[in-house]
Amino acid sequence: MSLTYKIQESSTWNELSDNGIQIGVICPAAFEAKMLDVMKTFPSFVPLTRTYTREDQAPELARELMEQVEVLLFSGPIPYRRAKEKLRFTVPAHYIPLTGTGLYRALFEVYQKFGTLSLPMDTVARSAVDKTLKELRDFRVSVSCYDDKPFPSRRELIDFHVGLFRCGRSEAAVTGIRSVSEELTRLGVPNVWITPTEQDMIVSLERALLSTESRRSKESQIVVGLINIDRFDQMALLRGSEHEVQKLKLDIHRMLLGYVESLDGHLTHLGGDEYMFVTTRGIFERETGGYKSIPLAREAEKSLGVSLSIGIGFGSSANQAGTHARIALRQSKEAGGNVGFIVREDRGVIGPLEMTEPWEADLNLISADKVRKAEESGMTSVYLSKLVVDVSRRGKTRYTAQELAQLLNVTVRTAHRLLVVWLDEGLVRITGEERSNGKGRPKQIFDMTFISDVIRSMG
Repeated sequence: MSLTYKIQESSTWNELSDNGIQIGVICPAAFEAKMLDVMKTFPSFVPLTRTYTREDQAPELARELMEQVEVLLFSGPIPYRRAKEKLRFTVPAHYIPLTGTGLYRALFEVYQKFGTLSLPMDTVARSAVDKTLKELRDFRVSVSCYDDKPFPSRRELIDFHVGLFRCGRSEAAVTGIRSVSEELTRLGVPNVWITPTEQDMIVSLERALLSTESRRSKESQIVVGLINIDRFDQMALLRGSEHEVQKLKLDIHRMLLGYVESLDGHLTHLGGDEYMFVTTRGIFERETGGYKSIPLAREAEKSLGVSLSIGIGFGSSANQAGTHARIALRQSKEAGGNVGFIVREDRGVIGPLEMTEPWEADLNLISADKVRKAEESGMTSVYLSKLVVDVSRRGKTRYTAQELAQLLNVTVRTAHRLLVVWLDEGLVRITGEERSNGKGRPKQIFDMTFISDVIRSMG
């Protein structure tokens, strides 16, 4: 049974649309790439972004997005306030606050660029500024905060900074609004734009996620996990006695019990080298940091010298979750082990995920159309799994026939035959030649474009 990846074709990551939670993101164009990069750590979200050049465009963008998403996220308090003044939000709306961490970075940047001692500042609360300066005891600087109005206009902030600069009361400005920074630069006023830190963005995204109806309904959704000890029979043969084998089994069982206890779940030994656990999606997401880190895999490698293949299944019923977990585990084993896959309730796939190091947010998703095309061209799910894992681990998408044969565990002749078919189907292309030191013919280099295009499109 081959694994079906389910996700629509898209040219950019933020256009992907599946059964995830739609979130509308409203931010300056210069902030979009950073925002989307952080959002990759939240696989549950499907972002729809709208960018602006001026904050007063935020209400119209929010009005457009509210009909399509479950939650709105603004990049700062000013665009949020502008939208709130003119709209009645029909979905939860949040903004990313400018906290002390962003201010630390801005002050350090000002010091590096200008070495200034007198700064006008906007958007950040006076209490946050005072707290930051108190902690930076050796940082001698005088800060003038704009506090004439709670929610000033763009023009008022520009006049505030320009006025202080031209009368010699400041050497540079600090602003939390991109359009103000751009106008100050145009007018010749040195300035630094305060942007939220990655941690600020993560906290805001977590709040946004928890406020959605879909997220609340999925909190208690069943999660089934299947864990397989890679090459356990071989390890058992290396043990000196049956007593040592039984001791290893007990150590593994004890380790898994500890992990499943942290998930508030239930562990069952299915016999041999396979275990199953059951928990809920809300707990699993929190304990894995949004499906990014499984301490169990690192602990198994470090303390017992074993690697794990893990398949995680989501579902609206235990039967569905168990079926998806089996599909995910099969994919992990076909990929060579020591990886994990998650199969969601719509059979969309998150993975491959490295298991010996903390999971990164490089969550590769391949469309069903591309998978079907690959399988029709002789690329089995085994070949596909191994290629996707290798590309994910090494960032390499170009292979010679000899390298491909070694990766897929086939003969060079078979690799050549497969490459001819894939070339005809447009799945790969020839990108050059590799010349050896001897007199042999140069080896052609093939680019696995059907994989590299998808990964590139995801940012």
